[in-house]
Amino acid sequence: MTEPLPDVRTFRLSPEVVEPLREQLRRVALSTIDAITAEVPAYADPFAGELGPKIERAVMAALGTFLKLVSRAAGPDPQSPLGPALEGAYALGRGEARNGRSLDALLAAYRVGARVSWHEMAAISLGAGQPAANIAYFAELVFAYIDQLSAASVAGHADELASSGRARLRHLEQLTQALLAGEPEHTLVAAARRADWSPPRTLTAVLVPEHAARTVVDLLDRRTLELNEAGPGAPDFAVLLVPDASREALLGLLRGQRAVVGPPRPWLLVQASYDRAVRTLRMPGRLVRTVVDTEEHLVPLVLTADAPALADLRARVLAPLADAPEDSAAKLVDTLRSWLRHQGRREEVAAELFVHPQTVRYRMTRLRELYGDRLRDPEWISALTIALAVPDPAEFSV
Repeated sequence: MTEPLPDVRTFRLSPEVVEPLREQLRRVALSTIDAITAEVPAYADPFAGELGPKIERAVMAALGTFLKLVSRAAGPDPQSPLGPALEGAYALGRGEARNGRSLDALLAAYRVGARVSWHEMAAISLGAGQPAANIAYFAELVFAYIDQLSAASVAGHADELASSGRARLRHLEQLTQALLAGEPEHTLVAAARRADWSPPRTLTAVLVPEHAARTVVDLLDRRTLELNEAGPGAPDFAVLLVPDASREALLGLLRGQRAVVGPPRPWLLVQASYDRAVRTLRMPGRLVRTVVDTEEHLVPLVLTADAPALADLRARVLAPLADAPEDSAAKLVDTLRSWLRHQGRREEVAAELFVHPQTVRYRMTRLRELYGDRLRDPEWISALTIALAVPDPAEFSV
């Protein structure tokens, strides 16, 4: 069973052991830095640049703290030098995370530093006539000290990643909200920069049930923006903003999911894609059970863009039927809609309405009596086609 490392906070070395080490501290620090530079490539440039003197001072401070720690007077010491050293190591770990570096290089530097500094200090101690047993135990102290510094750096690195991760998620959410609100370009560009998010050429808004958002977003580009609550127009739905998506590929990825897919738009104008997806979701009878492509619903979307205007148009063109009994008027409207759709081909109208062609003839005769020459007027034909292209607009909520 491996013996635990000694506690550097309680062990003491005599002044005659420590003094030769302190006198050659700078040489030990420089040897340590040279070894780290040679063996840990990630630190070669920082050590060689303008940070070099700062790093040299930091290494000397770490070694000096160690010597101070193991040579101070025995007894309780609330001002133990280990505290600042651990704080410095913690800050170093946070700095590595902030600069986008993993801990691999830092921990490798600690290992190299421990080995080289121990080798140098052991040589000094041997030259000063220290017995081998003392030097061996001294080695354990060095590695115990480095272990504590390493643990503090690991904690600092982890805390910085957690903190910066939460901050970035907040910034991404704020960016998404700004995009959906149609904020000005300068606001959106600043929000993207704050979130460290590279703007794509286009974004496509996709509405999915809130409970499925996490599953769906894992299928998409990692730059996809997500907002768990799409807004009052789409309760219980989340919105995803998918960058530079091929429409065919996106619809394929979403196959089997419940989703409403808006059109691609330049990233600064994605609010238009979101608005169209919401309007499609709110169309009457649009219960989303699978993937809904808004491009397949352009006609009803256009016709219901101004529901009151469509209702007024419908009332005007159907005014000739106002005095007909309700049941009869409904049948005449269905016949007129089918007649317009099939361009007067009686057999096709009869097949669509499941009636005899003679019934179609009778109803069209009645409609011609009510409308007169207006059924031959191109403007009236256009108005009737538009008014009857969708169900009663009173059913729409837009």
